[in-house]
Amino acid sequence: MLFALILTDKPGGLAIRKETRPAHLDYLRSLGGRVKAAGPFLSEDGSEPRGSLVIIEAATLEEARAVAAADPYAKAGLFATTDIRGWNWVVNPPAAG
Repeated sequence: MLFALILTDKPGGLAIRKETRPAHLDYLRSLGGRVKAAGPFLSEDGSEPRGSLVIIEAATLEEARAVAAADPYAKAGLFATTDIRGWNWVVNPPAAG
């Protein structure tokens, strides 16, 4: 099952994000093909990241929560909110192999 991790940064979190970014990217890469898409939400003018969207494959909601909690950004206290929702890839999904 796919899950969307919708993560909103705390105000003033840019320093935490910059400091923790290498560990965050290493973590996402360590999940391999379980990560289907990932990237930051941006400020209105596009100049600063303000949160993250990560689409992951997990067997259960609890597993998706564990993946989100283990992210170095989460461990560093970057996120004001963490919303995890089941997600169905309808338009332009990767070809079934």
